[in-house]
Amino acid sequence: MTTFDDRESAFENKFAHDAEMEFKAESLRNKLIAYWACELMGRSAEDAAGYAKEVIRADFIAPGHDEVVQKLVADLGNLADEATIRAKMAEFLEEARRKVREGS
Repeated sequence: MTTFDDRESAFENKFAHDAEMEFKAESLRNKLIAYWACELMGRSAEDAAGYAKEVIRADFIAPGHDEVVQKLVADLGNLADEATIRAKMAEFLEEARRKVREGS
């Protein structure tokens, strides 16, 4: 293998690793936002685990996270508006990225 091939392979491996870490962080973000939403709705911890799966599934409908936002807006009603939900999602994404980096 040439040096160029080695560098190319290293870049591909880094890209794959970064993509995997971002996927894990987004999944954790969805779980965190689901638990937050359940707390607002007054649901139990057992309900929150099931609801988190629903939110994570919503994220697979299309690229981006608009489906998650739409689900939360519909489910929360007047408990939280779209801007609040998006702000919480951004906050939870940063927390999730940190946890994924730390291996927590």
